[in-house]
Amino acid sequence: MMERYTLAKERVLEIEKERTVKEPFLDFFCRTAGFLEKTMKVLEKENKEETLEEMERENRELYEDIFPENYGRSYGNPAYAQEKLGEYGQAFTFLYAELRGDIAYAYEKKWWDYTVGMELFLEVYSAFCDTEIPRPETVKEILRSYVNDYCQDMVEQRVQEGIDPQLDFAVRIVMDSDLNDLRYLYRYGEYVSSNERGIAEFLNSLSEEQIDAMARTYTEGYRIGFINGRKDITKKKTVNIRYNLGFERMVRAAVRQFGQMGLEPVIYRYATHAVNKKGYNRVGYTGGIVNPQYDYDHRQDCALFLDSDFVKRKLRSLQNAYENFKELADVHGGPACIETFGEAPFAPVNKPQAWTLGEAQQKLQVEMDNESGQIVNRYIKGDERSFTIIAYPVPEIGGNFPEIFREIVRINTLDYKQYERIQKLIIDTLDPCEWVEVKGREENETDLLIHLHTLEDPEKQTNFENCVADVNIPVGEVFTSPVLAGTGGTLHVKKVYLNGLQFKDLKLVFDCGQVIDYTCANFEDEEENRKYIDDNILHHHIKIPMGEFAIGTNTTAYVAARKYNIADKLPILIAEKMGPHFAVGDTCYSWAEDTPVYNPDGKEIIARDNEISLLRKEDISRAYYGCHTDITIPYEELGSISVIDDEGNRTRIIENGRFVLPGTEELNLPFQE
Repeated sequence: MMERYTLAKERVLEIEKERTVKEPFLDFFCRTAGFLEKTMKVLEKENKEETLEEMERENRELYEDIFPENYGRSYGNPAYAQEKLGEYGQAFTFLYAELRGDIAYAYEKKWWDYTVGMELFLEVYSAFCDTEIPRPETVKEILRSYVNDYCQDMVEQRVQEGIDPQLDFAVRIVMDSDLNDLRYLYRYGEYVSSNERGIAEFLNSLSEEQIDAMARTYTEGYRIGFINGRKDITKKKTVNIRYNLGFERMVRAAVRQFGQMGLEPVIYRYATHAVNKKGYNRVGYTGGIVNPQYDYDHRQDCALFLDSDFVKRKLRSLQNAYENFKELADVHGGPACIETFGEAPFAPVNKPQAWTLGEAQQKLQVEMDNESGQIVNRYIKGDERSFTIIAYPVPEIGGNFPEIFREIVRINTLDYKQYERIQKLIIDTLDPCEWVEVKGREENETDLLIHLHTLEDPEKQTNFENCVADVNIPVGEVFTSPVLAGTGGTLHVKKVYLNGLQFKDLKLVFDCGQVIDYTCANFEDEEENRKYIDDNILHHHIKIPMGEFAIGTNTTAYVAARKYNIADKLPILIAEKMGPHFAVGDTCYSWAEDTPVYNPDGKEIIARDNEISLLRKEDISRAYYGCHTDITIPYEELGSISVIDDEGNRTRIIENGRFVLPGTEELNLPFQE
């Protein structure tokens, strides 16, 4: 490998001096060779002492090409690539994005990953050194061959990263660094923005007791998730910790607390090879997002190579990888995630020059995601694993960031016993009835009828989970999986922020519990609006069911959002607790429907299935969607939530955004305060 690296390096360093390739292609190759030269220096760099200023400068130089102010003339921008290179633009913007992974490989000293990417660049360059310029399809075929040749290696490496505690690059940064010296942030190779520095500085201002308490909320949520799910945590040896840079003090405390439970940390970076990427989402630890439009532009780069042969190859690679690491997979407990929020809401621009999945490819993507989920579940069993998620703001949220941060800490540690008691009253009102009606008010056009399961033994059974602060922090919701038959109507939200993307005037129409029509107002063109929803909510499924109906009860979070004017910046984790919400996709119990779940009062939650998930008993490929997107109607847009009994009588739980069910009045106190 070192011989291959040396040969490739020597060739790359010659490119900027050559003029064999003609314009307009020469500019791409020279600029990319210059980028590679910068990353080579990082790759070959010894562990020498550098100043903070030197590390900041290096970080900026590696990422500045895709800064928003520079993106207009970056080959990472599909529009610019096509403007400069015409019909070759899509191929070259794909190559550009694939090579940006070299930053991560350089810092982690991943010589193989770095070298195969450099060899790909040189293969494309060599094709343009010939007298005759290759056809665009020839260039794409070079890129496809690279993907297919290395698919197995890249998939196997990704699987191992997710479950092997011996791959401890990030763990060593967290546990061995002087976290008061912010130079540690630059050792990951991730982009470090003012958010990451600001979080690190703020956490450094807190006492060890405060940090331990924050970590304890998070780790205890994970542990209690196993207890409430009646799963044996002692069978597990690893936990995957996901976080944004800057939270290392909390992560270090969490690693020690998880260690007391017998769990070692597994910490991996979000995927950097196109083979392993998950669209727009970053699964794993991450630094700052340099330019969300860049990430959005490349979310469907797999359109270059996604065909039936690739699907078979990747699924075979995934199966082989898990079989090779089955002992590690068997003792993996699942993810513990620290999410962040506060960045300016991102409304993307749809670029026709970017790679997009065709209709046939969308079906293949669904098929591959479905089968991938089944493979993972066979080795990391759904009925034995758990998770937890907690969220905190970043400095970008505003000048009163410290105050907001402390308020979120308070929200994350509310008295769950109080909520447990009040939520039981709501559940006891819901359970005897078959129907729930949800209506919006004023300009909100929501009008939904939710069909609930019939309880055969009401003394021992319930439809709704009484959600306290365990896997899903903060406290504050009751939720169920509706019966799809009979569930229908219109869900409307004026503005919502889902998976990092803003949706304006989002409307979903349900019939028999499935989305049959949809629109939003993000773009002037209606087809663009529909495509935006199809890409980012429906995930290309022809129909997708309502997997969850919930009533959020965390009015404290709602009032804080209004007080600080941050409602549009909150993550769904908190926003879903601030009104009724509806998830499209899988149920909350997907892959673990046969595992009994109980509320604190001892009643079993029987609404773990719907008509779609039950298909797993006949054909598992038809039972799951691989997504679960929560959409919340905020209290100010909510007209009423009512239960309807067999005689058609209504009992109001919420009216005009306030709780009116007797015994729930305490939930209105934050509004008064």
